[in-house]
Amino acid sequence: MTDKLIELQAVQKAFRSADGAPRTVLEGVDFTLADGEIVALLGKSGSGKSTLLRIVAGLVPADAGKVEYRGRPIRGPLSGVAMVFQSFALFPWLTVQQNVELGLEAQGVPPAVRRERADAMLDLIGLSGFGSALPRELSGGMRQRVGIARALVTHPDVLLMDEAFSALDVLTGETLRGDILDLWDGKRIPTRGILIVSHNIEEAVMMADRIIILSSDPGRVRHEIRIDLPRPRNADAPEVRALVDEVYGLMTMRPAAAPATARPAAIDYRVPDTDVGRMESVLDLLAAAPYDGRADLPQLSEDTELPDEELFPTYEALGLLGLAHVERGDIALTGLGLRYAQADQALRQALFGQQLLKNVPLAARIRRQLEEEPGGALPEDPFIDLLEDTLEADQAKRMLEVAIEWGRYGELYEYDYHTGRLKLPGTGNTKE
Repeated sequence: MTDKLIELQAVQKAFRSADGAPRTVLEGVDFTLADGEIVALLGKSGSGKSTLLRIVAGLVPADAGKVEYRGRPIRGPLSGVAMVFQSFALFPWLTVQQNVELGLEAQGVPPAVRRERADAMLDLIGLSGFGSALPRELSGGMRQRVGIARALVTHPDVLLMDEAFSALDVLTGETLRGDILDLWDGKRIPTRGILIVSHNIEEAVMMADRIIILSSDPGRVRHEIRIDLPRPRNADAPEVRALVDEVYGLMTMRPAAAPATARPAAIDYRVPDTDVGRMESVLDLLAAAPYDGRADLPQLSEDTELPDEELFPTYEALGLLGLAHVERGDIALTGLGLRYAQADQALRQALFGQQLLKNVPLAARIRRQLEEEPGGALPEDPFIDLLEDTLEADQAKRMLEVAIEWGRYGELYEYDYHTGRLKLPGTGNTKE
């Protein structure tokens, strides 16, 4: 029997944009999950982490490349692979016991055996006595325990976890994560490998034997880190903090082909999905003591109490606008960023608009076309159509929403939500 539970070679996956054009999500991905291993997948938005997980689960087919489970091609869902979702995914009209038994029922396990195995798993996962409860009667942490019990009761070889702790508060997430590791390290579950998708860098370092970092648009394996520290791991231990710093540094490292002075030239450059208020909050925090213009990203994440998936787009946006510089796990204000943090509201908005025109092609395109329009107003639809040439419809809509919010703040243009029209400031209403 092979010691490779999951093996992917040269895997590619593309989805169709609204106009039918393919948009590559994963390209040339090589990946192996070995027997006895926990692997964490990290990557920014657009890296294809969840798509890769669904390919492994047999829920989504790869377009090209090899995808195998124990040496056999994966062509659909497998009895040896189970998945835990971020959203709990419980049937609200079924009891806890019935939810846990669903996978066994699908496998044709007799009712008496289903009940026995479900009871044993509920006891193991800390839900003994809750079998007759409905999901609405449980806390978020307990509902996720039900989701985990439903996956583990089928005795899977491979457990897939897609942001399984992200919907929980920090304390509950840490407790549940620790319980899963206790079951794994104590060999109290038959599972032979765990594959985790996460946005939380500390979570990945605390759990994984290996961390895979994916690049974005399209997703490729960019870095791999092996972790030899024994579990349980102390989050405050110097070696753990050093690993967290290392991963932050790799996550924020620019690709070799994109020097620090590079700026996106394409109109469909994916604008980081963050708001102006969050950007300014980070700038203000950086400019004040004890940071005085420079901070360690893990420490800043802890101080802001914001998750990594919210902070990474903010860091990217600050870098894009020339207000901060991110390198090797640190963030530092530029001279312009320091001036911005010290400015009054009017100057902040003026600087923001100036940097938008200089560095964000979509915002500059909107402004230019409005200036060329005799009435100084245009509907939003042509800009959405333009973005849908290379992005999915929901992504195109969200990208335009972000560009509109940023442009309104920088006073480049105004927007009427009732009519869906953009206009130059001071040109009257936006109606036809």
